[in-house]
Amino acid sequence: MKFPQIYALKDIAAIIGCEYVGDSNFPVHGMNEIHVVEPGDIVFVDHPKYYDKALQSAATIVLINKQVDCPEGKALILSDDPFRDFNELTRHFRPFQSANLSVSQSAQIGEGTAIQPNTFVGNNVVIGKNCLIHSNVAIYDNTVIGDNVMIHAGTVIGGDAFYYKKRPEGFDQLLSGGRVVIEDNVGIGAACTIDKGVTGDTTIGAGTKIDNQVHIGHDTVIGKKCLIASQTGIAGCVIVEDEVTMWGQVGVTSAITIGAKAVILAQSGVSKSLEGGKVYFGSPAEESREKLKQMAHVKRIPELLEKLK
Repeated sequence: MKFPQIYALKDIAAIIGCEYVGDSNFPVHGMNEIHVVEPGDIVFVDHPKYYDKALQSAATIVLINKQVDCPEGKALILSDDPFRDFNELTRHFRPFQSANLSVSQSAQIGEGTAIQPNTFVGNNVVIGKNCLIHSNVAIYDNTVIGDNVMIHAGTVIGGDAFYYKKRPEGFDQLLSGGRVVIEDNVGIGAACTIDKGVTGDTTIGAGTKIDNQVHIGHDTVIGKKCLIASQTGIAGCVIVEDEVTMWGQVGVTSAITIGAKAVILAQSGVSKSLEGGKVYFGSPAEESREKLKQMAHVKRIPELLEKLK
């Protein structure tokens, strides 16, 4: 998430009441999660396991809960609770804006686009030309939709990320200040849920078709011309490359990559990255021919045990 202007380090630290290490005028461009940070971004870290990763990342400002040596060319913001203060920055730069209209006055709707009754279009939403948005769709703030997109009834675009920190009193949510970006010629079925990025974009590539009752998690990037069948669930921070096919009830764990033109057969569980151009099946998913051979061997176990008697 980029800020509306470049801020000085001292001004960002003042917003959250923290001390800092570095030039008081060190430039701060925005804030992001570690997998999408760029120079000028703030990244937060609150666990020793990830200190080095955050300090060595592309981010040039690290919001951290320990006094450490500041890497050259970077700055630190010292916080007793980086998770809390990252949320505070999200509230400051991307505050919740309530709505009193079904279609926000700040929304931009392209020529030839039809929006059916009872649909909600939030603040700063952009919808391209010749789209068809069916009834009871909810399109949350800052969503960007391209041309010739169809979205069926009951779908929710831009819900919060499922991202929590466990505390003694319960679960503390990491606020979502990102967006959903849907490119041209995408089709989305009924009752789908596509979560916005925490700080970046959840992206659906051009020409992709999504069946009913599919969930796509925060910051996931779906490539171009993919097919995703009903009841598939894709966790956050997944990269699905172009022309991937996922059949019904596939489950995909977070932060993995599925290579281009892979095919994942129904009811498979994907727990690690998969190469492109192959067919997969099972839980955990493996190349389908090998998995089917294993299943055939398992069926022979009673016969083999009988022979051993």
